[in-house]
Amino acid sequence: MRISSPAFEDGGTIPERYTREGGNKRPSLKFEGIPPTAQSLALIVDNPEAPQGAFTHWIVFNLSPATRELNENVMPTILQQGRNDYGQDGYAGPKSPSNEHHYFFRLYALDSRLTLTHGVSRLDLEEAMIGHVIAVAECQGQFGAPVAVAG
Repeated sequence: MRISSPAFEDGGTIPERYTREGGNKRPSLKFEGIPPTAQSLALIVDNPEAPQGAFTHWIVFNLSPATRELNENVMPTILQQGRNDYGQDGYAGPKSPSNEHHYFFRLYALDSRLTLTHGVSRLDLEEAMIGHVIAVAECQGQFGAPVAVAG
């Protein structure tokens, strides 16, 4: 299974329009190689390098396994979103930290749909996924002020 974004290369810089510094648009994401046994997909976007610990920017679950793309302008009508660490449901892009941080987009193929409600926390989602994950894929982007290197 594979997740990628046409907005940035894996390991590359996330353009400002997909951050809270810019337009806070969701970057388009493409999915490939979804296992045929998958019953739903889940997505978690986070920054594990945040000063207070891992910071969750987006939670999506019960996405159809037939989905091959999340477009930045159009969201599928059949999906549920959880609460990010800004206290909002839906996507909240990176906010410029004092140095460059890495943002992970992790896609999970699950063997069932989850019996969770809209607005759940990341912890609730991760607990519900235990024993149901059949594949995981990730891509990563960077954003923030580059770290000065002493020369």
